[in-house]
Amino acid sequence: MYELIHNNQDAQQKIICGDCLAVMGVMPSESIDVVVTSPPYNIGKEYGAYNDNMPHSDYLNRMRAVAEAISRILKHDGSLFLNVGSTSRQPWRSAEVAQQFSVVFKLQNNITWVKSVSIGRRSYGHYRPIDSDRFLSNSTEQIYHFTKSGNVKLDRLAIGVPYVDESNVRRFNRSSNLRCAGNAWFIPYETVHSKEGKFNHPAPFPVALPERCIKLHGLKKNPIVLDPFMGIGSTLVACQNLGIRGIGIEIDAAYANTTLSRLSNAVLIGGAPVNLQVRRDAP
Repeated sequence: MYELIHNNQDAQQKIICGDCLAVMGVMPSESIDVVVTSPPYNIGKEYGAYNDNMPHSDYLNRMRAVAEAISRILKHDGSLFLNVGSTSRQPWRSAEVAQQFSVVFKLQNNITWVKSVSIGRRSYGHYRPIDSDRFLSNSTEQIYHFTKSGNVKLDRLAIGVPYVDESNVRRFNRSSNLRCAGNAWFIPYETVHSKEGKFNHPAPFPVALPERCIKLHGLKKNPIVLDPFMGIGSTLVACQNLGIRGIGIEIDAAYANTTLSRLSNAVLIGGAPVNLQVRRDAP
């Protein structure tokens, strides 16, 4: 069994190498404050130890099972931020995955992650271009903010932006010069020139994305954050940057080891030293 420790008050990050459904199945109920994750999209990406091309119905059933597992371990006032994208040939993919989660959760906010935007004749950010005379290149993905009740209070100004016209502070009787940044988030990737620049992972998200999600939920709550599809650990890096505790689950030992190398204060569940190989326990 996985030994899950939640009484450690420092900011150490914890990594488990295994299937997320098996691991979440033995985690304590209502022990997690925030989940930030991006499951595989089942579009044939070349992962190491995961089949990203399973039958579509099997994939959606697995997503429903993941939603149910997260619901059990998420606190009543917790937040789930689910990043899912689509392709030109499969434009409903993100909505189909979100539908599986909506059976269990309430959709509180629907956020569009803008990876690249063109203003005038200049482009900002990056996206994977496609060669087509029918489809536009995808420069956005969705971040679905799910909660159990649909009424979880957020710290909107933690990711707020200043008013352009400061007279609006008085006009709208605001106590701060910050306003809600809205539900379109421009978070570009850092420029890389090889797979090594992405730590040999086919679909990582930038650390700034989970950082923004966690801040929106609220750092004053001293949250414990979970990423059940950890990949190369961007969510745990965000937790380390913010000084809070995170737990990552990853089925691929190579990606788990990459996460260990990215973090300066990670431990394996059960307290194993970080300089040992990732331990895989049988649930």
